[in-house]
Amino acid sequence: MRPKFIEHHAIVRDAMGVIFDAADDVAELLIPFIAQRGGSADHTLIGETYREASLGAIDADELWRRVGLGPAGEDDYLSLHRTRAGLSDFVARVCARRIPLWCLSNDVARWSRKLRARHGLDAAFSGAVMSGEVGARKPSAAIFRVLLDRVDCAPEQSLFVDDRDANVAAARRLGIDARPFTRFDAIKTDSSP
Repeated sequence: MRPKFIEHHAIVRDAMGVIFDAADDVAELLIPFIAQRGGSADHTLIGETYREASLGAIDADELWRRVGLGPAGEDDYLSLHRTRAGLSDFVARVCARRIPLWCLSNDVARWSRKLRARHGLDAAFSGAVMSGEVGARKPSAAIFRVLLDRVDCAPEQSLFVDDRDANVAAARRLGIDARPFTRFDAIKTDSSP
């Protein structure tokens, strides 16, 4: 049987591990940064505090205070994030096809805004849904519902790519065409670059 053709009206990418190199930015970047700056060595505290901030329960300034640092070093921390190889070419292909590109990620709201601006992604993305702005994290269905409301298309018309199987499975349960990320040129469909 021939697979059903789906025209994607939105392409949605996770940030960490897909747009940015670090898949677990807390373990790979945040904990070492805090240690280097003389902040808390309590990995559990850092992880729990990050989770609260990524849900919008506390702001970034409070996160920095709780881990023993001030917000003055925030931009130094954010400068550690590197975009994945192939991102620029991927964005160019999507823009050429005039398919809206979105970001859906578990992140601290202010950090996400700064990272998108720092890497010139605001112009490329039609929008972003961040856990810190909506109070829900993937794989919760709530954050995917916010995304679907904003992209304004049927779930099966959205192509969602994430590096975590639990997030891909959660999106699929809502009818979203979801696929695991391997690299930017690995996912090809009739309607997506």
